[in-house]
Order: sequence, then C-alpha cells, then structure tokens
Amino acid sequence: MTEHERYEAVVVGAGPGGAAAAATLARYGVETLVLERGVEAGSKNVSGGLIYAESSAPVTIDDLFPDFRAEAAERPVTRYYLHNVAGDRVETFDLGPLHEHDTEWADAVLRRKMDSWLADRVHEVTRETGGGLLTGVRANGLLRDERGEVIGVTTDELDPIEADVIIAADGVNSELARDAGLMDWADPGEWFQGVKAVVDMPAETVNDRFALDEDEGAAHLFSGDLFSDVRGGGFLYTNEDSLSIGTVFHLDSLVAEQAEPHELLDALLTHPLLAQWLGDDYREREYAAKLVPDSKKVALREPHAGRLLVVGDAAGQMQAQGPIIKGMNHAVTAGALAGEAFAQARGRGRPEDAGRLYAEKLRDEGVMDKLRPRGYDLVRTVAERDDVTDAVDSLLTSRLGRLGIRALGGGLEGLYGSPRLSAIVPDTRTPYVTLPTVIAEELGTRVADESGVEPPSLEERIGELTYDTDVGNPHITLRDDSYAASGAAVAACPVSAEDFGGGCYREEVVRTNGSEERVVSLDTQPCVECGTCAVVADTEWRHPRGGKGVAFDQG
Repeated sequence: MTEHERYEAVVVGAGPGGAAAAATLARYGVETLVLERGVEAGSKNVSGGLIYAESSAPVTIDDLFPDFRAEAAERPVTRYYLHNVAGDRVETFDLGPLHEHDTEWADAVLRRKMDSWLADRVHEVTRETGGGLLTGVRANGLLRDERGEVIGVTTDELDPIEADVIIAADGVNSELARDAGLMDWADPGEWFQGVKAVVDMPAETVNDRFALDEDEGAAHLFSGDLFSDVRGGGFLYTNEDSLSIGTVFHLDSLVAEQAEPHELLDALLTHPLLAQWLGDDYREREYAAKLVPDSKKVALREPHAGRLLVVGDAAGQMQAQGPIIKGMNHAVTAGALAGEAFAQARGRGRPEDAGRLYAEKLRDEGVMDKLRPRGYDLVRTVAERDDVTDAVDSLLTSRLGRLGIRALGGGLEGLYGSPRLSAIVPDTRTPYVTLPTVIAEELGTRVADESGVEPPSLEERIGELTYDTDVGNPHITLRDDSYAASGAAVAACPVSAEDFGGGCYREEVVRTNGSEERVVSLDTQPCVECGTCAVVADTEWRHPRGGKGVAFDQG
C-alpha cells in the first residue's frame, strides 16, 4: 500500500468538540493534526447560542481553556424566561431554576469569535507535540486499507493522511460519520432546523433595554401561535453588543406545514412583545441557518467505528428537550472523553480499544442519560400518536381544559421549570403550540406596544453574506428534480422561498408536447450549507471544498 503522511491522531473540525479533543490529546503528548474546512475556524459554524458548564460534567470548556469566558464568550446568562404567546397576549414564566439546574455558568457566544479564539489555543498546544491546525482543508472521506479497515482520512486539498485515531468533530452534516455508516439523512423527524439573525445593538443599549448590568445577560424563549402550527419556538440571547434572535423547528413539521423559515423568523422579529427591546432602529449583521440533531432520537449510543470516534453534532449529541437547549457543552465533554479514551488505550498498548472505551465513558459520566433520557422513550410510544395528540389538544382547548389552566395558574411555571418533565416532553403540537397558546389566552396580558421592525428581505439577507463560490464544482446535485421528490426544499431551504428566484431551490413548470410537469431547479451559490435539502430533497450533498462556499462573520 502507498505510504502516506502519518500522525498519531487526526481531529476533523475545530469547533468546541474538536478543540476539546485536540487539547486533551496534546496534553497527553499525542501527536495531533487538526483539519478545519473553513477559511478560519468558526467561519462555517452557527449556533443559537449558549454554552453551558454543567456541574455534573467531568470536563468543561474553561477547564481546558482557562481564559475562555473572558476572551471568547459574550455575556453570562443571568436571567432565563419563556414567553407563551397567543396573538398579542403573552404570559411569561421565569425559568431561572431550570436554567440553573446542574449549571456552573452559561454564556452567550458567537461562533466566529469563539471558534477562532479556540483554534489559536489549539494550534499552540498541538504544535508542541508535532502536529498543528490547518484551515481550508476539507476531509471528504475515510481512508481504508485493503481489508476495508479505517486507517485515516482523505481530503480535497492534501494527500491521504493516516492516523491511529480519527476524531470526527465535523458538525451536523459530518461526511465522516456518514462514510462510516453511523449517521444518515433519512428521516426529517430526527432533525431541527435553526434560523438566526444577529442584530446590531450597542452594549449600553442592550443594558438599558433589557435592564442589565455589564456583567449580566438574558435569554428569552418563545412558543405558542406566533408560528402557526409549526412545532418549535423562538429564542433571543443578549451578546456583548448585539442580539442573537432565531427560531428552531422540527424539520418534519416545517415540511408538513410548507412553512418558510425566513417568514417564521420575521414573525418573531415583528411581534409586539419584541418592540420593547428592538425599537425602531433594527439592523441585522447577519442571517444564518443550520440543522440540529435531535439527540433523543439520533445520539449515537456507540459513536465509533474502528479507529473513528465521533463527537458533538456529528454524533447527534444535541440536547433539545422542551426549554432545555444544550449542544456545545456536550460536544466539549465528548471531545475531551474521546481524546482521553485514546490516550488511555494507547498507554495500555491497545489503541484499537479507544472507541469502546469512549462509549463507556459517555455512559459512565451520565452524558448518554442526558442526551437520550429513558423517560422520553417511554412517553413517546403513547404521546406521539396522532390520535392521542388530537385528544389532548381537544381537552386543553375545551372549557374544562381552560378552567384547569386557570386553576393551575402560577403552578404551571413550576411544572415548566422541572428538569425531569422537560426531559420527557413529547415532540407533538401540544407542548409547542396548543398548551402555550391556551396559557396565554387564559392567563396572559395584552401587549400594547407596536413593532417598528422592518426585517430585510430574503434577497437582502443573502446579499449581505460572504461567499467564495467554487465555480464549476457545485457541492449539491439533484438526483431527482421532480417536484414530488425534491419540491419540499423550495419552502424548507432557509435561503429559498416560493415565488423567489434568487435562492437555491426554485419551482419551474416544464411544458412538453402539450403536457406540464412541475420540476425543481438548483443554484448552489446562495447556499448556507445547512444540509436541509439533503433530508427533504433527493440530492447528492457534500460540503464545498476547503475555504469555499459561505463564510459567516458572526456564526
């Protein structure tokens, strides 16, 4: 077999999971090479985003990088609210106890700033062991030997690289996890789609409008009827001198309701409740989107295959359970445990045991119980049936159900703040739409403010993004352009829309010999690389080559 460049460890992806893995490996003296496909770490990454340090976690980001909070984060989250919305009526719950459960601290972050800071630290520590970090390099697959065993990675830009261990931290659309047969894009019900705007706001204005001191921050969540019947909700997080405002919805619900993500975001931005914070001086810095795995359904119980260990979103390790939204902290824990597992297995002379040891550590440290709570599996078998959902919704909206809501009153806030109940919330219309709507109708207060926000058009949002188009090398190919096979992407793609000709997906009518056929056309130039179309359309999907495609400034 041809000899290739070789390292003890290759880490793919320089987000928080990859950074944690690389830093841990380097501290054990493992020669580690980190590959990042973005032009800079963070340029390909998007999150809501809050990063937690859990009290029960064996490793937190500031354990590995002590200056993290001062140098890479935005504001600490000191207040946490859920707004139940019905029209212009709102009932707000203080979910501080839920937010503070098992929490040492939680900070708002922007990925470009955070990941690039982490990458600098990672490059320093890995270089000391003979490795380093390379940006603009896309790992496109796994290198295998004559027996089919994984022995390294292949890339677009470099010759194949061999390694004793490969840690895939390459995100929700991980090509390495798919190459190994660990993940797929088959079921829209296993994914969320998040769409986000970073909104410009001077620090003093943030403090004034949210009644915060400089060392304070707020998180606001939104659910109810402001998103019609789409299952999901909205969020607003205060950054140092900006706001992160977005929506997160179950992908199968987006498709079923034929909802357009940018319009759902606009529904939140223009709701009168937000007028108190956004004022009339609304200006977006950036529009972005990503897929989010539903860990309750897809978090890998055995996130490894041979020498490949998978961490973070690539392994489905995103906890989205009711108002609990945690991902980056689990990626950090998993990355550190994966690095530790390899170092320990190598020390015992059995590096091939690293994957098994990594999976054991995830279970022993309680990570899998958080990602895939047993109670949810029991609840979903009954609660996620359509007939049960319809019956529960009918009861809630009935006179008796409304009387019950009024009788419970403030007690509902305590129920929403229960970590145990949040972990078993079923993925149905009831908790996302019906219940919060009834709560707001029966207990809420009318919002008198009027919104002066005029969101940019989808065309303007796309036009503000930065792209390095890989001319002649489209990274998505339609395998079936019929509307039946791929038409869902026209509405579900966050940079496409019905009657909009400037996005990725467009509906067209082809007339041949007197007959008409609805087809879909594709232009990958405006793509934000979220991966939505890989799930809802019949496509061949891959990431652009290293450094190509979209580059987020905020993330």
